[in-house]
Amino acid sequence: MESSEVIIIGGGLAGLTAAIHLSSLGHQVVVFEKNGYPKHKVCGEYISNEVVPYLKWLKLNLDDLFPTKINKLHFSTTNGKNITATLPLGGFGISRYSLDNYLFQKAVDNGCQIIQETVENIEFSDDFFTITTSNALKFKSRIVLGAFGKRSSIDQKMQRDFIKKKSPWLAVKGHYKGIFPDDVVGLHNFKGGYCGVSKVENNVINICYLADYDSFKNYRNIEEYQVAVVEKNPNLKSIFNSITLVYEKPLTISQISFSSKNAVENHILMIGDTAGLIHPLCGNGMAMAIHSAKIASELVAKYLSNEIPTRPALEEHYTQQWNHNFKQRLHIGSLLASLLQNPKLSAVIYRMVIVFPFLLPLIISKTHGKPIIINS
Repeated sequence: MESSEVIIIGGGLAGLTAAIHLSSLGHQVVVFEKNGYPKHKVCGEYISNEVVPYLKWLKLNLDDLFPTKINKLHFSTTNGKNITATLPLGGFGISRYSLDNYLFQKAVDNGCQIIQETVENIEFSDDFFTITTSNALKFKSRIVLGAFGKRSSIDQKMQRDFIKKKSPWLAVKGHYKGIFPDDVVGLHNFKGGYCGVSKVENNVINICYLADYDSFKNYRNIEEYQVAVVEKNPNLKSIFNSITLVYEKPLTISQISFSSKNAVENHILMIGDTAGLIHPLCGNGMAMAIHSAKIASELVAKYLSNEIPTRPALEEHYTQQWNHNFKQRLHIGSLLASLLQNPKLSAVIYRMVIVFPFLLPLIISKTHGKPIIINS
């Protein structure tokens, strides 16, 4: 059996960021990721600028990937009524295909061991974790970070509460070529869902929408659903009629759950979507994943140096900090999603924002954090 100071299960945005952080501090890190790099993922691919100070501290120069700078929001209701606003902090568009591969290379350069295996089992005994993979590899570690995404077989084996509930949401994502403003992120409602549109690197347009599965299943395929439902919003119809799909077909992921999750389960510190998933309409999921990796990494480093003396103290500190930074954002995101999917309430919100235009940036700020402060 091999051993490592820290094991991270999942090599996505949160997992790789934590691996880079902890390895930069000199800790031995092993990351288990079942997929290779690079790889497309269903994601809005917009990152709020709140995490930029932290990325700089990690010596990650994402400008090398030529991200698209975004500072404006174009919002529309299901019938196509429009509102525009300046984003309080702004952000940038970058594909997960490029970003995750960049972070993977950085983690490897830092000395992290990346193992392309599926984790089958996690056991905790005598203050140590034992990780077993599908190919019977075994690793032992004091710390395990869970970064296995929105929904995983590990969640099922752990019998986490959210996995027991059926979720009605399906997400669809595609990359397109066409004409779209560089500095705008579009958020467009349609019956049973909402769609985000923005540019990533190389002048590519990322479109990712969340759909009610009960509505979606009435149609034979994605193309039919888009024409019959999504494009009822005239803004989306105009966009889809002027773009061309870059790869063979859109990606999909089903059973997306926005139910509350515990930040710590079976002594595993959960980060990114594994700890909590904010509604995509808030455009803040990627920033939250990065920020949660920072919080967990800082506390784990203190635990490994005995500055935090016990595991219960580590878990309590992490839960408190996760709730402080993200719990209200998730609640507001869920509330906004419910309001915007109700045509009457959505119309009321639209009229209020037209009369009081300062309300939209205020609402946006409630689902985003302030720029991360670096203490070291």
